[in-house]
Amino acid sequence: MLAILGGIGAAFCFGASTLCSSRSSRMIGASSVVAWMMLIGLLALLPVVVLGGLPEQLDAGAGVWLILSAAGNVIGLLIVYAALRIEWVGIVAPITSTEGAVAALIAAAAGEAIGGGTGLALAVMVVGVVLTGIVRAERQEEHNHGRRGALLALLSAACFGVGLYATGRVGSDLPIVWAVLPARVAGVLFVAIPLAVGSRLRLTRRALPLVVASGLAEVVGFASFAFGARHGIAVSAVLASQFAAVAAVGAYLLFGERPGRLQLIGVAMILAGVAVLTGLTA
Repeated sequence: MLAILGGIGAAFCFGASTLCSSRSSRMIGASSVVAWMMLIGLLALLPVVVLGGLPEQLDAGAGVWLILSAAGNVIGLLIVYAALRIEWVGIVAPITSTEGAVAALIAAAAGEAIGGGTGLALAVMVVGVVLTGIVRAERQEEHNHGRRGALLALLSAACFGVGLYATGRVGSDLPIVWAVLPARVAGVLFVAIPLAVGSRLRLTRRALPLVVASGLAEVVGFASFAFGARHGIAVSAVLASQFAAVAAVGAYLLFGERPGRLQLIGVAMILAGVAVLTGLTA
């Protein structure tokens, strides 16, 4: 049950962050949004890290997972933005959101037990995530960039999946704050600082509350996922990837984006999968 709660909490936080970022990125650009999100998240975490000090469990093995967590998230962001430059969001997003399934497969390969019923429920939710994004592509004008955009999105999902699994491992061995920290540090070092040095880091008064909300939501979301992953990385990872459905519902309520038939079916499949998982773990 705790794995489910952690994953659902992460999904709502990531969904809220996505909604805010969808607006702020139009104001200051995607790279600046990511940079400010990581910087704000790092500033929020620093007092906790300083007060807590270095954990006793921090060794070479934990360091490897910290590096993988940071690299998976940062490289994933770089690749997914490359995909979004040449392909529709409605095609890239549902592919990228399969990150949870990638993390679940890694967890299963690493020996985490996944029952048949749980595996089926996770598969249903993954299909639901894909359906929530397909409808967006249907509403766009047809265009063709070949397979490059989809392949880049698939690569980003793999990177994010590795990052999620590594974050879960860090959260199992170290305090939760250390599971959230690596991506923030890497984001500041490799995104925010280069933009600032090149005088390309932008921020407006209208975008400020949005990037603050996104940055804090990402921190809480990763903390929630790390907590849930202590009780089951596979379940928490797939549930966390349901942010796509949360964002779709939020866009409908806040921005008037009406979901289509396939999107509604996808949301229903996700809810059904959550209900089955809850019943199996109750």
